[in-house]
Amino acid sequence: MNKKYFFFDIDGTLTDRQTNQVVPSAAEALKQLQENGHFVAIATGRAHYKAITFMKEMELQNMVCAGGGALVYEHELLHNRPLDTEKARAIVNQADELGYGVLLMLDDSIKVWAKDNRFVEQVGERQEPTEYVIDPELNFNSLDTIYKIYLSIPKEEEEKLTLKDSLGNLRFVPEYLMFQYDDKYTGIIDMMRKINGNIEDVVVFGDDTNDLVMFHPQWTNIAMGNATAELKEKADYVTQANVEDGIFNACKRFGWIG
Repeated sequence: MNKKYFFFDIDGTLTDRQTNQVVPSAAEALKQLQENGHFVAIATGRAHYKAITFMKEMELQNMVCAGGGALVYEHELLHNRPLDTEKARAIVNQADELGYGVLLMLDDSIKVWAKDNRFVEQVGERQEPTEYVIDPELNFNSLDTIYKIYLSIPKEEEEKLTLKDSLGNLRFVPEYLMFQYDDKYTGIIDMMRKINGNIEDVVVFGDDTNDLVMFHPQWTNIAMGNATAELKEKADYVTQANVEDGIFNACKRFGWIG
C-alpha cells in the first residue's frame, strides 16, 4: 500500500461541535491508518499549549498547530512562530485608538495580557478557560512577540479597522475578532520537508473556512459533509458529516483502511 500522509482538522472534523467530543468512528479510523503504516497528524488553528493535550489523547506524535505556525514532530515542538510583529502592533494600536478592548497572547499558555478591562466590559469573558493579566503599563510598541490578538469589535463595525486584513483573522464567536497565524498549508509543507514525504501523497480533512488554505491541488482534499459550501467546492471529495462516520467511510472508500 502506498504510504499516505494525513492531516486532520480538529473542531468539526474529528470532534462533534455539539459535544466537543471525538467522533468514535474517527478515532477508530486514525488508529487503523497508523496500524497500516500511514503518517497521521493534526492540522489545527488551536495554540500549541491547547492542542498538545488533544494530540496525546489521540495517541498521535505529530501536529501542525497554531494555524500552521507551530510544528510538533515525534512529540517535540520544532518551532512556534508568532505574528508579524510590525503588523500586529499596528492593528493593536489602531483598535486601541478606536476604543475597542484588546487581549494579547504573548506566550504559549492560557494567559492573555491587556492594559485595561475594556474587552471584558464590552463583550464579556472569552468562552474558553483564560487567565487575564491586566497591566496598565503595557506598552504595545515594546512587544516583540505576539501570538494571538483578540479584539472586541462587532462584525458590523469591522470596516473601521482598516488594517484588519493585513493579518489572518477569524470570527469563531460573534462577540470578538481573533488574529492568529493562518497558514496551515505552509505548516504541512514544513512537516513534509521534515519527514521527506511525497507532497502528492498528502491527504487533508477539514470542515470550515479556516481550512481553505490547506486545501491545495498538490494533494487530496476531503471535506466533511458538515463543511461550509466554500470548502466543499474546493474539495476533491466530499464525505458524510463527521458524526455520520464521514472520516471512517472516506478512508475505507479509498482503501486506506480495511
